[in-house]
Parts: sequence; structure tokens; C-alpha cells
Amino acid sequence: MNLSGITQALETINIRPDEIHDEQLSETFRILLQLIEELSGHVKKLKAENQKLRDEISLMKGEQPKPDIKPSGKKPNVDISSEEERKPKNTPKNKKSKTKKDKIKIDRVVVCEVDKDILPDDAVFKGYQDVVVQEIKIITDNIEYRKEIYYSPSQNKTYMGKTPSEINGEFGPGVKSTVFTLKHVANVSEPKIHEFMDNFNIHIAPSTISRILTKNNELFHQEKADIFRAGMLSTGYQQMDDTSSRVHGQNHYAQIVCNPYYTAYFTTPRKDRLTVLDVLRGDPDGESRSYCFNEEAFGMMAEFRLSKKLIGRLHELTSGKTLDESQMQELLDIIYPTPDKGKNNRTRIMEAGAIAAYHQQTDFPVIPILLTDDAPQFKRLTYEQALCWAHDGRNYKKLHPVVPVHREKLEKFLGRYWDYYGKLLEFKESPTPEEAEAASAEFDELFSTKTGYHALDDRIAKTLDKKSELLIVLKHPEVPLHNNESELGARAQVRRRDVSLHTMTEDGTKANDTFLTIVETAKKLGVSAYEYIHDRVSKRFRMPSLAETIEAKGVLEMNYDAG
Repeated sequence: MNLSGITQALETINIRPDEIHDEQLSETFRILLQLIEELSGHVKKLKAENQKLRDEISLMKGEQPKPDIKPSGKKPNVDISSEEERKPKNTPKNKKSKTKKDKIKIDRVVVCEVDKDILPDDAVFKGYQDVVVQEIKIITDNIEYRKEIYYSPSQNKTYMGKTPSEINGEFGPGVKSTVFTLKHVANVSEPKIHEFMDNFNIHIAPSTISRILTKNNELFHQEKADIFRAGMLSTGYQQMDDTSSRVHGQNHYAQIVCNPYYTAYFTTPRKDRLTVLDVLRGDPDGESRSYCFNEEAFGMMAEFRLSKKLIGRLHELTSGKTLDESQMQELLDIIYPTPDKGKNNRTRIMEAGAIAAYHQQTDFPVIPILLTDDAPQFKRLTYEQALCWAHDGRNYKKLHPVVPVHREKLEKFLGRYWDYYGKLLEFKESPTPEEAEAASAEFDELFSTKTGYHALDDRIAKTLDKKSELLIVLKHPEVPLHNNESELGARAQVRRRDVSLHTMTEDGTKANDTFLTIVETAKKLGVSAYEYIHDRVSKRFRMPSLAETIEAKGVLEMNYDAG
């Protein structure tokens, strides 16, 4: 029987062990159905492994491997998104407060007059019918500045007129702002920016475009630092995620930290716990990392399962001390004179000391709650961690039961799962201690369910183990239930990578992080990125900084919640 026939045969199985009264027979069928699931999974793995081996043999023979052709349409159980399930049910659609026409800025008004010669004598004026037409002009404004020159023989000195302060070099703020906007807002490649400028008779070299984008951007780098600090202070939680990035052909990671008011980007060569901690400390390069050996650090070492003997020795050598990076490495060399030994323990000691030092710092905001997915590098960094329900739900969507009764059990449980999620959304709207207690009890009941489908039961038990992280919302209703904010931030980085595969220099990488931060934050705050960049490039500073806007919005939100 081929695979198609096996699939059809499985679809005809209509055995429900739960409905069989004979307990021994019921258990027998339950075991057989579970065996079918496990064997089906093994077959899929073996098929993939066999194909991989065939491809390797083909390459050794100088032949082409089997092409990896993606399916053109969606297949059942492929989509692991939970967007539809998470949508609140029976919720009326909110009418938009403003129509598109209301948002349009009117630059001038033109009256379209009726030819009076065609009007009859009894025609009476009845007003106007307004038609709004949006238009844009792209014109050059090239200026030749004639700087007066005077010479004083008595002082042997030359006096020369100065260009406006906004002029620096051969290109004005309009050209520079357009280059920034095309690159960082419209995601246009540098060759295409050059082509765009050439079409409007702006003669600019590709190397000049590159310099505008990457050099002399200290003002914007400081703006990014201010945005990050203001964002950290604007809410009692932060969200974080990462995605792959490339720098000069080498694999790196884009770390995204955000909340509803801002999104900040940091490119790092690694994504381990110490790297994430450096980002949260406002020191992504780890240049000022320190290690505090207090009781919190030693307690964390015990959580990391370091031996009592090792913790005791560290206590003797370091108790109450704070070490810098060089001192930390000297300590580790004393404990482990051979570099190849104790690699994992070295890392755990550094993590415990660095986390304890982070919690003690006062020069940069310390995050009390971090909302992330379940990746290990995000754990134990903050006093409390919140986990994303959407990520947890995806694990259920990855189950692909072949036995119909197991598929039914999965679909039924997922219905209950997202119904409970909907109740948490309602709780956030009007939280009370009584509702929190009821939601906690319902969580225990829901995720203690036994379905008889082993893969599903195992998944349910894993969710139960994450109760405290998934139910942070019961203590802190302001914390979102999902990590979509940071995932959307990661998507912006991925779209950038689609156009420009990698950055080539340190300046380019830093500029990419800075302008992504500014553009994505401006979008959240409802600020025109072009107008903001132009305001800074032209040195007018008429617009409040994005950091000031974040502070104002955060204060308003807090006052609203207090009220």
C-alpha cells in the first residue's frame, strides 16, 4: 500500500477508545492508536533522512539533488498561526474616528467656477462640492551661494560670508533627508537611491550616498540612546525577541526591545544570555559589564546546579565583591587553570554575577518584567518573566495527528485553549482579585486535562509547568498576552535583510540599528519619519524629540490608569 492508500485507510478509522465500555479493550485500542501515531512520526523522519542521504550520494556522483520546491498553496496543518483563534468573538467593529479625508492636509484651495455665460437668469448659488485631490511635487531647489569676500590690508585678514548653518557639504538637508527616507523608511537599496536621484537631475556619487547613510550620524545615535532610555521608563515591562542578521558575510543577531511606544534594535554577534543582558543594560558591546557576588548571585548558582563545593569556594574568594571583566577572567583562570575544563560552569558563574550586578545598577533602568518567547537566553534576567501565549499555542499547531480521533481531541482542546485566552483578554479590561483567583483555578483545571493522545497530553503538561509566566497578567494586567510587538519589530529587520543582505562595516551596522529604531518608533508615535529626520538634518529642532514624546505618552497612560 502506498502512502496515499495508508492515509486514506487511517481516515476510515473511527475507533474511540473512550466510548468502549470494556476497560481492557479500551486500553488496547488506545495503545494501538498511539503506536500508529508514533510509527507515522518515525516514517516521516526516516523519509526525510533517506532523502538527505540520496541527495548526498547524488552530489558525490556529480549529479543534482532533488530540488526543494515549496508548495504553491497551503496544506492542512502547515499554518501554525493563531491569529484567527485569538480574535475576540462577538466584538463589534470599532468605527474609525477619522476618515481618510479628515487626515489629509490641505495645502491650497482652488475654486472651480462655473462659466457664468452658460447660467440661466434664475440660477441661484448653492455652495460647493468639495473634491480632495492628493498631489506631490519633486523639484530641485539647487542654490548657488555667493559668499562675499572682503580683505583688510590693515589687519591682513580676509572676511568671508557664511552659508546657513543647515548647509554642510554639497548637498542640502532635503537631499540628505530623502536619502535617509528612501533607505530606512521605503527600504530602497543604495543603487536604486542613486538611480532615483539621477532621474531628478541630482548628481550625487554612490560613495556619497553611502557616506550620508553611515558617517557623521552622532546626533541620531544619541537620539536612539535617548529613545531606549525613555522607552525603558515608559512602562513597567518590556518585550524582546531576536532574528538573524549578517555583518560582512558573518552571522549576527538583531536584538529587538520594545513596548507600545518604541522599538529599539541592537546587532550582536551572539544571542546568549550575557549578550541579551548587555543589551538590557544599555551596553550592547559589553564594555562596562561587571559581576556582583552577593547572596542573589550565589542563590542563582545553586539554581544553575553548580556544585556546593564550587559555590563554597567562590563564596570564600568573592563574597561581597564586584569584579570587572578582567578581574572576572582572572578569577575563572584560578578556579579552572585548564581553559578546556569547566566551560559550562564558567558561563554560569559569569551569568549569575552579571545578573546580580544588573539588578543592583542605578545608572540605567532595571526591567522588572520581560515578555518573550520561551528561548533559554531570556530566562532569569529579570525579577519576573512573562511568556507569550501565541508562541505557546504554536506548539499545539505543530502537532500533526494522523488518527482521526486524535485530530478531534486536538481541535477540541484548542477550542478550549483559545476560549480561555479570550477570558484573559476580558480580565485585562476589568481585573479584580476574585476574577484573578478564578482564572488561576481554571488554568489548573484546563491544563490538567488528559486526552489519551500522548503527544497532546505531553504538550498540555508543558504548558501547565509555565503557569506563573503565562499568568503574569493576573498580577500585572497591563502586560500583553502575546509578544507581537517585538515580532513585528523583527519583521522590519527581515524586510531590510531581503533588500540588503548584510551590512559591510561597523558604521553601517550601527547606522542601520539607529535609523530602524527612529523610523519604527516614529511610526508607533504617529510622527512623520521624513519630517523628523529633516528637522534634525536641517538643525532646526522645531519638533520635540521622540524620547520626549515617549515620556509624555507614558505619563499620560499612567495618569489614565491611575484615574
